[in-house]
Amino acid sequence: MADIRKIGIIGAGQMGNGIAHVCAAAGFDVRLNDLTMDKVRSGLATINGNMARQVAKDIMTEEERKAALDRIHPSDSYDTLADCDLVIEAASESEDLKRKIFQEACPVLKPDAIVASNTSSISITRLAAATDRPERFIGIHFMNPVPLMQLVELIRGIATADETYEAAKTFVSALNKTPTVSEDFPAFIVNRILLPMINEAIYTLYEGVGSVEAIDTAMRLGANHPMGPLQLADFIGLDTCLSIMQVLHEGLADTKYRPCPLLVKYVEAGWLGRKTQRGFYDYRGETPVPTR
Repeated sequence: MADIRKIGIIGAGQMGNGIAHVCAAAGFDVRLNDLTMDKVRSGLATINGNMARQVAKDIMTEEERKAALDRIHPSDSYDTLADCDLVIEAASESEDLKRKIFQEACPVLKPDAIVASNTSSISITRLAAATDRPERFIGIHFMNPVPLMQLVELIRGIATADETYEAAKTFVSALNKTPTVSEDFPAFIVNRILLPMINEAIYTLYEGVGSVEAIDTAMRLGANHPMGPLQLADFIGLDTCLSIMQVLHEGLADTKYRPCPLLVKYVEAGWLGRKTQRGFYDYRGETPVPTR
């Protein structure tokens, strides 16, 4: 299998632009793709701002920032991914959406290109079945925020070839990230453990055991977590939290994974966390304020 040099990233949102950031900083040529150039430009603006902060903190030099940005090429067409060695899908956590992307993108990719999903919960085996290359398909799950988080989960589907896994492992290591391997079970390792904890924190709020502030303070100071579970849920996105809990509930058929009704209500209201300025906290003022 050829060396991975050119990376295609489908989705320029929070995860996609973070993946593009670390790939470009590591010297890879990147094609950042989304439905519209406005979305891609927004992703590039985020990357520029994040790299500027890294320059200010002496993590990278100004010359390295400029060189990295020059390696990212905007795209609103799958045709521009035709010569990529690895294409990573980083769209919203919807299986139907991801399958549609693979069905549309794979026909234009070169035959030996590896295709990966950044899914945080969905079966890699099922997603691979929507492609023309299940043996060259793998889960590469980056943590959020990508430039800061060290771990990357690698998930093999039932058909994933050894060569695909080894190439993905080498790629992750080239980003100065630490790969860990998960079996293809719902939500893999990190979210299998993390999301039920967040869901239980929401149940604790729902049942009136504690307020938003009390729950987050308790876990920050009592369990030494860097942020409280409700604050973390807002950061992840409540729609993403709900999607992962639904995957766990449906995939493992255990009532302990039932999404909290309060989480469902917030998502139905469009209160998805930081990205919509309201979730368990209201972010529209200078200081976040609990909404319950």
